[in-house]
Amino acid sequence: MIVLQILIGLFFAVGIGYILADLLKVPSMKATKAASNLGRKGDKKTSTIEIYLKEFSLKLAEKLKMNEYKRAQLEADLKTAGMDMTPEQYTANAIVKALAIGILAIPAFLIIKILGLFIVFVAVVVYFSESKKVTKMIAEKRKKIEYELPRLVGSIEKTLKHKKDIIFALESFKDTTCPELKEELEITIADMRSGNGEAALTRLESRVGSTMMSDVTRGLIGVFRGNNMSVYWSTTAMKFSDIQRQNLKSQANAVPRKVRKLSMALLFCFILIYVAVLGQVLLTSMGTLF
Repeated sequence: MIVLQILIGLFFAVGIGYILADLLKVPSMKATKAASNLGRKGDKKTSTIEIYLKEFSLKLAEKLKMNEYKRAQLEADLKTAGMDMTPEQYTANAIVKALAIGILAIPAFLIIKILGLFIVFVAVVVYFSESKKVTKMIAEKRKKIEYELPRLVGSIEKTLKHKKDIIFALESFKDTTCPELKEELEITIADMRSGNGEAALTRLESRVGSTMMSDVTRGLIGVFRGNNMSVYWSTTAMKFSDIQRQNLKSQANAVPRKVRKLSMALLFCFILIYVAVLGQVLLTSMGTLF
C-alpha cells in the first residue's frame, strides 16, 4: 500500500511538472542544455536540474508584474551585487526554487503527513532565503570593501604627501586590494577621467553604501577642491584602525555563539526526525485499532 502511495505521488508530481513545462513553453532538455553549455569550454557544465529551474524562471519572469518603486530598488541592488539578471528574473528564480522543493510535499503527504509539512516549511524558508540573497551579497561585498579601507586610507595619506593626484593615489592601490574594491576603484577612475571628479566620488559612495566609504570620499572631495586634508587623513586612519580592531574582536567572540547555534540546529533536526517517525507509527497503530 505504501509503495502504491509513493508511486502515485511521484507520478502526480512529475505530471504537474510536465503540465507547467507545456504551459510555460519550456524548451526541450537537449536544446536547453546545449545552449546553456555553449561558450563554457573548460568550465563546469550546468546540471540538468539547474537548466530546468533556469528555464522555468525565465518563462515565469515574462509573466510577472512588479511595483515600479520595488522594481527600481531591486534593480539597483542587483547592479550593486553584480548579479546579471532583471528584478523579474530574480523574483521568479526564488519562486521556482521554492516550488521545486514544495512539489515534493505531494508524495510526502501520501507517505508521512508530518514529512509533507516539513517539506512545505523548507520550501517557504528557501523562498525567503533566495529573496534575501541579493541583500546578503551586498552586505558581504560591503564587508570585504570595508576591511580594505584602512589600508586604502593609509596608502592615500602617504601618496598625497608627495603628489596631490587622486587618480594616481587610487590607481597605485587598486591592484593590491580585494576584487570587490578593485572593481569599484576602476569604475571610479574611469568615471573621473571621463566626467566630473566630485560626481564620480559621490557615485562611489552611493554604490558601496558604507559610512566608512563616505569618510574616504569626503576626504578625497576635499583634496579635489584643493583643501589641506593631511590632518583629516591622519585622524581617519586612526579611526579606521580602531574600527578594524573592534571588528576583529567581535568576530573572535562570535565563533563560540555560532558553534552553539549549529549544535542546537543539529539537535532540532534529530528531534524532528524522531517525532516524524514516532508520529507515523502512532498514526498507523491507531488506524489498525479503529
